[in-house]
Amino acid sequence: MAQNHALIFGASGITGWAITNAIINGYPDTSPLQSVTALTNRPLSHEVAQWPDSNILQVVSGLDLLTTKGQDGLEQDMKRGIKGIEKVTHVYFFAYIMDQDPAKEVEINIQLLTRAITAVQNLSPNLHFVVMATGTKTYGVHLLDKFPFGDSLPLHEDLPPIPEPYVSQMFYYAQIDTLKKLSAGEAWNWCEVIPDNIIGFVPNNNIYCLAQTLATYLGLYAAVEGKGAECAFPGTEKSWAILSNECNQDSVAKFAIHASLHPEVSAGRRFNIADSATPSSWSRKWPVICKYFGLKGTAPPPGGSGPQPGQYVEKHMAQWKELEVKYGLQTGRVGNERSFGGFQHFIMSMFDFDRQLDMRRAHEAWGDAKEELDEEGSWWMTFDRFRKAKIIP
Repeated sequence: MAQNHALIFGASGITGWAITNAIINGYPDTSPLQSVTALTNRPLSHEVAQWPDSNILQVVSGLDLLTTKGQDGLEQDMKRGIKGIEKVTHVYFFAYIMDQDPAKEVEINIQLLTRAITAVQNLSPNLHFVVMATGTKTYGVHLLDKFPFGDSLPLHEDLPPIPEPYVSQMFYYAQIDTLKKLSAGEAWNWCEVIPDNIIGFVPNNNIYCLAQTLATYLGLYAAVEGKGAECAFPGTEKSWAILSNECNQDSVAKFAIHASLHPEVSAGRRFNIADSATPSSWSRKWPVICKYFGLKGTAPPPGGSGPQPGQYVEKHMAQWKELEVKYGLQTGRVGNERSFGGFQHFIMSMFDFDRQLDMRRAHEAWGDAKEELDEEGSWWMTFDRFRKAKIIP
């Protein structure tokens, strides 16, 4: 049997890290993926990466998809830098570049995807499947009070695109159109996976990692206020009660791998993915999250909210520095632009409307391999990873 080689773009991000971790840990048990290449923007040491030792893994850093050397130059860089590029069979694409200008963001991210997939297609005659991860912005959740599908819950994959001008400002649609064009008439297929907020570990700082923001905050809060202290939810009374379906990084990773290995059920399709078909609320999750740190998570005060994590950490930065020394923690995890608290505020306060997902399509495609996680299983596993990596006390 020909060797199957997985190539992961954005491997140090929340989902890319988990895909890499799942494959080298042997998921699924009968996996035909015999080698994996993890592409990272910045150098990533074995100690920082927190992946187990593996003789099937190669980590390649510094590959510039937007190199000024053009497509030919990129392909030469990939031939030189990626051992076995000609054997790549499965691609998991999680690379992303943010830009405040929506038009530029669309242009940049189309170019990222086009260059990456074109290069693999040209270099590997064995390309079989591409998994593209998007998110619930495809349903317009980021539009807040202009969210167009509040009357169409749970959100399902056959909903129409969000209206203009927003659809043209959301690069997910353009990327999927790009995949359709690139794959037309080719031997490979693709699918789209759509998680809502992803709960997971990252080896490097990531402004979209809610779990790291809360882990550093609550680890500090427990040290300052004492174990057993009450910690009020840092959102609003309204956001405290809304329903949504979170997705642990392992859930999206395992489904993405399963989908890529079963094109007979996944090719050309889009799939919501979450930890459970049953939606949850912060009123359920917050006490579970706080319990890990020995705290009692409580509702926000009437008409207000609990302490804001970023402000609390800034106020108690001296105590955090003491924790870094006491527990031998990594430095540079709080109080900088890579630990920006705006994402946490967006998720926990501004998302004050129901946005639950319909999981029937994914669960049907996953079949007997389906896995689900509860709140404790998802959040505590993630915090365990941050603790093992010496990021939180």
